[in-house]
Amino acid sequence: MSTPRVLITGAGGQLASDLDAQLRDRGAAVLAVPRSAVDVTDDGAVHAAFAELRPTVVLNCAAFHNVDVCEREVDRAFAVNARAVKHLAARCADDGAALVHVSTNYVFDGTADAPYDEHATPSPRSVYAISKLAGEHAALAYAPGALVVRTAGLYGLHGSASKGGNFVTRMIARAEAQGALAVVADQLLTPTFTADLAAGILSALDAGITGTLHLTNAGVTSWHGFTEAILELAGVDAAVEATRTVIAPGGADRPLNGVLRSSVLERAGLEPLRPWRAALADYLERAGLLAGAAA
Repeated sequence: MSTPRVLITGAGGQLASDLDAQLRDRGAAVLAVPRSAVDVTDDGAVHAAFAELRPTVVLNCAAFHNVDVCEREVDRAFAVNARAVKHLAARCADDGAALVHVSTNYVFDGTADAPYDEHATPSPRSVYAISKLAGEHAALAYAPGALVVRTAGLYGLHGSASKGGNFVTRMIARAEAQGALAVVADQLLTPTFTADLAAGILSALDAGITGTLHLTNAGVTSWHGFTEAILELAGVDAAVEATRTVIAPGGADRPLNGVLRSSVLERAGLEPLRPWRAALADYLERAGLLAGAAA
């Protein structure tokens, strides 16, 4: 079997970094390109990356995901999250490369009483969400056999440069500095460790899954519950006040129920990702943040 040649866009981000590491461990030839090297909205730069690697698989982790800024920068949101995906998908189709495109639970309005599976009808309620749903359609329409992976609440060892670190490290830092936090308790989700998500994506690729796939760690919590677990496991003593979601003027709507489930994973006979709390403890240990862990 020939060695897979994998192009990863959005390199340096949390998920892209874990995909890069796991693919290299598998012996794949990887070209991981950050925005500074290849802006996905620049067709010439994308063409050059394809010419250099001639990829057999493209993992699109590039996104404009600051949801509130997207409300103000609509053109940029659609340029990155939709139009660039169309061009990337068309390039994959022309070159015979498989496309994996990463999307979000925000494509749902969050009003359902139960978790959303892959057959639920999207109803996006923000510029970010609408642009991401448009990107999903572009990936599936222009790249035959594409895989769109919807996920939620990502955190990883490589942090999130655009947000000043990931949610876990930000909450620990704020709790230590302030002694108390206030976090919304009415937004439900499943926090997802990007190392687990990366492994799940590669397993889905191995299994030949195409179309839309929901992939998160298992279980349900709120941002408030997630924060309490973070501080408990990190040994940080700080009160966490439960608050309700308030949308600021000009801000983005966020789904109150952002929980995903997967019937596709079940039908493919693949194991679900582990429970979110076990994943969080593992992350904290790897990051040297778990209470009682050796320095």
